[in-house]
Amino acid sequence: MQELLALSEEDREIAMQRFRWLQPHLEENRPLRLVAEEAGLAFRTAQRWVALYRTAGLASLARKTRIDHGARKVVSEPMKRAIEGLALESHPVPITSVHRQIKEYAEAIGDTVPSYWTVYDIVREVPPSLRTLAHQGAKSYGESFDLIHRREASKPNSIWQADHA
Repeated sequence: MQELLALSEEDREIAMQRFRWLQPHLEENRPLRLVAEEAGLAFRTAQRWVALYRTAGLASLARKTRIDHGARKVVSEPMKRAIEGLALESHPVPITSVHRQIKEYAEAIGDTVPSYWTVYDIVREVPPSLRTLAHQGAKSYGESFDLIHRREASKPNSIWQADHA
């Protein structure tokens, strides 16, 4: 009972809804396959929920949240810095090339090899201002991200200024 009280209102409602779907099987001994079909559930999901209910009670039917939700599961901090460093080389490098180089680096140091999509996410998290500075230089960075805008002539005498008195 304490486990059920520890759940949020939303999680309790989810557990109760799942119990209502399973109730004909649990209390009236109707075939689970038929009950699952009527509820629109996969049979295997219904089997798993019945097993959870029988072993741990109603609270086990609530949705579980991961402790590491939102955290990277595969990449160590040195590996992340290496990926960011490769992405910020002076010339833009394709992510496939970054992944290939990181794979070789990880194997050389004995670290876990991150997936392509993990490398892709890390490269995309690098701020655009930093990418502009690394790939296009300080002038382009200043034009795009600095608050002060200075006019510079591309050739001598291309900008003229006159005072009207």
